[in-house]
Amino acid sequence: MKKLIVFVMIGFIAQLIDGSLGMAYGVTSTTLLLTFGIAPAVASASVHLAEVVTTAASGVSHLKFGNVDRQMVLRLILPGSIGAFVGACFLSNLPGDLIKPYVSLFLLSLGFYIIYRFLFLRSPQEQANSKKLSNIQLIPLGLIAGFLDSTGGGGWGPIATPILLTKRGIETRKVIGTVDTSEFAVAVSATLGFFISLGWEEVNWFWVGTLMLGGLIAAPIAAWLVKIMPSHLLGVLVGGLIILTNVRTLLHSWGISEDLHTSVYVAILFGWGVSLWWAIRNHRKTQLQNDLAS
Repeated sequence: MKKLIVFVMIGFIAQLIDGSLGMAYGVTSTTLLLTFGIAPAVASASVHLAEVVTTAASGVSHLKFGNVDRQMVLRLILPGSIGAFVGACFLSNLPGDLIKPYVSLFLLSLGFYIIYRFLFLRSPQEQANSKKLSNIQLIPLGLIAGFLDSTGGGGWGPIATPILLTKRGIETRKVIGTVDTSEFAVAVSATLGFFISLGWEEVNWFWVGTLMLGGLIAAPIAAWLVKIMPSHLLGVLVGGLIILTNVRTLLHSWGISEDLHTSVYVAILFGWGVSLWWAIRNHRKTQLQNDLAS
């Protein structure tokens, strides 16, 4: 019963973050599963199978709240699906123990990237008059994000969302809703790739079912939160969590002396705290500027 509650909470938290930010369901879920000693390919396969259901629920919720650019979804689906399928087949043919530190390094880099983007991203007011991405830009974006999503168990949102947010002409809430909705096709393609390479017997249906349950509960809540929560603060929170958990994995994988673990964790927590303070400061500064402008 305790394990059931833990995995439901993992699914709930991951989907709440993903639906609110347009990223981090796969990164958060895979990171937490890896801490339980689950092989990277099996963890990523389980997460992507759960995502088939949670992303569908998230997409419907975002459509209901008007958070989706339908044309952008259609242009992202094909390259994202191809990249995800190829990435799943690539990861499934690598030894779990060999790839695990590299997966954690990839997730760790995504954690730093998320914090950087949400601390230093320009405000929406500065993004009002630029053109949307063309097909020439969206195709490689979809291919790369889809591939890294499968190999790392997360990457579609952390790569696609920040890049789209740097382009003007699309609202932040529609970037998040569009990326979440298109992720359904990416999850389906990645799952097919894992099943072809790993087989159905490798999937732990308990993990999948509990992750699905938590995600289904969180999906409509997250779509609603997109309109009311400061995404910069939530981005720093999830980025710090990803950094902390993956550093723990790397310290154990590389056999670093346990005497150094506490110092590393303290340094990370200090940096995380400073980043949160900076995000709150930026949010208050933006609010003040908006009040003065009005």
